Amino acid sequence: MTSDAPEGVRLQKVLARAGVASRRAAEDLIARGRVSVDGDVVRELGRRVDPDNAVIHVDGLRVILRDDQLYFAFNKPRGVHSTMTDDQGRPCVGDYVRERRERLFHVGRLDAETEGLLLLTNDGDLAHRLMHPSYHVTKTYLAEVDGEVPRGLGKRLRAGVELEDGQVKADAFRVKDARPGRTLVEIVLHEGRKHIVRRLLAEVGHPVRKLVRTAVGDVQLNTTKPGAMRALSRQEIGALYRSVGL
Repeated sequence: MTSDAPEGVRLQKVLARAGVASRRAAEDLIARGRVSVDGDVVRELGRRVDPDNAVIHVDGLRVILRDDQLYFAFNKPRGVHSTMTDDQGRPCVGDYVRERRERLFHVGRLDAETEGLLLLTNDGDLAHRLMHPSYHVTKTYLAEVDGEVPRGLGKRLRAGVELEDGQVKADAFRVKDARPGRTLVEIVLHEGRKHIVRRLLAEVGHPVRKLVRTAVGDVQLNTTKPGAMRALSRQEIGALYRSVGL
């Protein structure tokens, strides 16, 4: 809730504390109509807000105001299970974050044999929406598959392939590299069903040899090494919020 009462904090000060810009630069953002509070564009430099409850956007991107909310990109190695603990003693994501004082959890899962991007956070609202199929957040994968991929496969995948638990459609598909007996492809899906990429490509005759998730929405794995994690930038966090309507 927005407040104009004296006990509120000036909007430009809130933006500066959140790392958006210096206080003077934040004043310029406000004056130019690039800042909204609870859905309304604000141009008054004297505006006060409650930083614990206000929803603030700059250029359409959500500004994270709480210091205790954490967002990381983790490159899950092959053979590591997408759990924070494992009662069978198998390697798991929790092994890599156990020394952190904050309690983090993973957003969705990757099967043990799949490598790549897994988001870690303690923001339950965002995590819930990112995992909910109704928000259609895309995931991008690089897959090394058996065989030579025919020219029309992308069109077939985008049109939809029937699996035992229903039809699945690829949002995008392209060949990245081809060698004798195997092909490297990139596939984009907004599906979250179990083993969906492996099942989809096996169904069209190209079983997966190796699978890496390279992006979730606009967040890219980039150069993060296997077993390492990096904090998401303000732009990446804002883009995730925007992708789920927050």
